[in-house]
Amino acid sequence: MSKSTFKYSFSLLHVDYVKLNHNWNFNNVISPYYRLYYIDEGMGSISDSATKIILEPGYLYLIPSFTICNLNCDTYLSQYFIQFFEESPDGISLFNNNRSLMKLAATEIDILLIKKLLHSNPGRGINRSNNPKVYEKEAYYKEYQSLNNELKPHLKFENQGILLQLISRFLSSTTFQSNHAQTTPSKILDTMSYVQLHLDENLTVAELAQRVNQSQDYFSKQFLIHTGQRPLNYIHEKKIERAQYLIATTDKTFLEIAIDTGFSNLPHFSKIFKQIVSLTPGEYRQQNSQVK
Repeated sequence: MSKSTFKYSFSLLHVDYVKLNHNWNFNNVISPYYRLYYIDEGMGSISDSATKIILEPGYLYLIPSFTICNLNCDTYLSQYFIQFFEESPDGISLFNNNRSLMKLAATEIDILLIKKLLHSNPGRGINRSNNPKVYEKEAYYKEYQSLNNELKPHLKFENQGILLQLISRFLSSTTFQSNHAQTTPSKILDTMSYVQLHLDENLTVAELAQRVNQSQDYFSKQFLIHTGQRPLNYIHEKKIERAQYLIATTDKTFLEIAIDTGFSNLPHFSKIFKQIVSLTPGEYRQQNSQVK
């Protein structure tokens, strides 16, 4: 194996054991970190545009970073989950050319390693919500990274060793070796995740294109080809999704929510909101209150 393989390192974000139900149902999730599941009871599924994989007891599942997926449980599912960041000096992911959903039969050693990681890192669950739109915020990432920095040296090595051993199982799998072609370029996936993490900013298509070293026209065409949306429409859609959540769960004013979602003024926010939701922010809040 090439020495360059060992340039990769991984840092723990979350680890926990949870019991899920029909509320675990989220579409078009894309995260800047990896998800690894071990299922011990129940059934669910993970899927992307091309593949649907059943979550069933006795198996490990890996979702690489920047992989678009849907998460679903119809009735009951209990799982050990680990979420972790990948760090490499050149920014190129170990799974850069294989961002696909992966499934492997779990071994006794895999299960012991996962339980050891959970035991050694108490209180590292999400503890906020099962909804990625709620807990996927840069401030929360920094909070857990600070926890990693406070770990004793032996625990840092232990966490790193366990993550490397679990990932190695997928590197030797036929799924990885088959090296499926990536349907969506990494620059587009990276941009989508960047948008999700910076919804409170006034994002522009020109800035996003410059960030990935592409001309605005080329970037816009590629984004449309691979997502079915123009970049500005995607930005607006994600901002309004966050606004809908804030309207439904907080007492913030519409101006505060407009600012929180990166709009420069309330009229513009209200206009885009109605274009996407077909309701004004006020109508949406009233409708949501009636449902409650």
